[in-house]
Amino acid sequence: MFLSALVEWSRAQFALTALFHWTFVPLTLGLGIMLAIMETMYVRTGNEFWKRTEKFWMKLFGINFAMGVATGLILEFQFGTNWSNYSWFVGDIFGAPLAIEGIVAFFLETTFLAVMFFGWNKVSKRFHLTSTWLVAIGANLSALWILVANAWMQYPIGVAFNPDTARNEMVNFWDILFSPVAINKFFHTVTSGFVLSAAFVIGVSCWLLLRKRETQMAMKSIKLASVFGLMGLCALIWTGDGSAQQVAKTQPMKLAAMEGLYEGQTNAPLVLFGVLNHNKKYDDNQDPYLFKISMPGMLSWLSFGSTDAYVPGIKNIIEGEYIPYAKEATALPALSFEEKARRGETAREAFAGYMIAKEAGNDTLMAVHKSVLEQHFQYFGYGYLSDPKELIPNVPLVFYSFHVMVMLGGYFILLFLLAWWWQHRNQLEKRRWFLHIGIWSIFLAYIATYAGWIVAEVGRQPWAIQDLMPVSAAISGVKTGAVQTTFIMFSVLFGILLIAEIKIMLTQIKKGQTNQ
Repeated sequence: MFLSALVEWSRAQFALTALFHWTFVPLTLGLGIMLAIMETMYVRTGNEFWKRTEKFWMKLFGINFAMGVATGLILEFQFGTNWSNYSWFVGDIFGAPLAIEGIVAFFLETTFLAVMFFGWNKVSKRFHLTSTWLVAIGANLSALWILVANAWMQYPIGVAFNPDTARNEMVNFWDILFSPVAINKFFHTVTSGFVLSAAFVIGVSCWLLLRKRETQMAMKSIKLASVFGLMGLCALIWTGDGSAQQVAKTQPMKLAAMEGLYEGQTNAPLVLFGVLNHNKKYDDNQDPYLFKISMPGMLSWLSFGSTDAYVPGIKNIIEGEYIPYAKEATALPALSFEEKARRGETAREAFAGYMIAKEAGNDTLMAVHKSVLEQHFQYFGYGYLSDPKELIPNVPLVFYSFHVMVMLGGYFILLFLLAWWWQHRNQLEKRRWFLHIGIWSIFLAYIATYAGWIVAEVGRQPWAIQDLMPVSAAISGVKTGAVQTTFIMFSVLFGILLIAEIKIMLTQIKKGQTNQ
């Protein structure tokens, strides 16, 4: 019971910090690029309007950048305080991209950020423009390395376990960097930040139009943001399709939770909208839905490119014996949870035997145990699990988060199209109802990006590292009360910071282009 409470409180604290950090990061990803575009227009045309407009949005960018840095530091420290076993087990791999992010991307951002903010009259126009572009690129490069680390947790490749140190060691850096999961995760996450940034610029501009202030700046900003947002959405949809295929291959349980799929099938339908039966158990005969609208065959097609593809459900993944879809005819039946747990326990016993043999100086026995360990290491994490239900994430939370995210994606396509069209026709100011919707759409954009992270992180539970380390084995040996205390402290601190950030942002928005 102690361990369960400690795990849950540690997860809650990390989720609190991660989501608060993610409140600020996506806005800097897209807004930085839009700032660079505005300054490019200024340098090319010499029109001071673009310079004033950029300076207005730059202040909002700077506020979020500072908050993102502060919360990001707290987030990284938690790997040592709350997740020390995880840090020991995979620190050699996980630490590398985070180190590159700090040494290369973060220093690139911060170095040229000073030039971007304070170098207007101290450097040439072109050098200042270059600095602004480098800040935007640096922000997105920071996201790249962090997402590479996160993707490795969800699809661990390019490493080997060293039983002498009880640590995983990197054997191929390029496999980790160019993992298909990492590439898709980077582009999907970054383009979601572009969409949020576009919604933010449109929302703030709608507020200015409602108050008949800074009309020219608001209209031009809406034009830029709507086009930028639509381009981001096109990339988001494309990468979302790629992400679905990667999840289907590497994390089938997450895909099953996203769709509330308990019984696998060919020609599997894609649920467009549905209400789950919350009493459903994986091994009973109840209908998983109270109500649903679905498209036959679409889940099979989106996952594997064929409506004939078999998509396993939660029950099938636990019981095994199904044939995973593959173009080759040599695919072996999937193992059951019981078999994976047995092999995981064998791997753990072999590791323990290796350490005993090493201490005794028995090289022959060490070699035997090492061979067994290497043979079963891919199931190492299952040796910590005892109940097949532990494999099932929070299905309602993952399911509803996924569908909210998808529906809001459709909503923002319509929002950006209407914003661009009415701005183009000079009719936007007359649509006051739409201006109000534009303001509230800022909050919907944040809901969408939070939902995406919930799907990614809650959907892979119980794993800290897919198949290798469950969260129950990743935590530090600290007292539950200590984590509860720091959780409360962080909640209060983050609440104060958020109120301060919103107040500062509103003050800058109300000032408009004054003194820019």
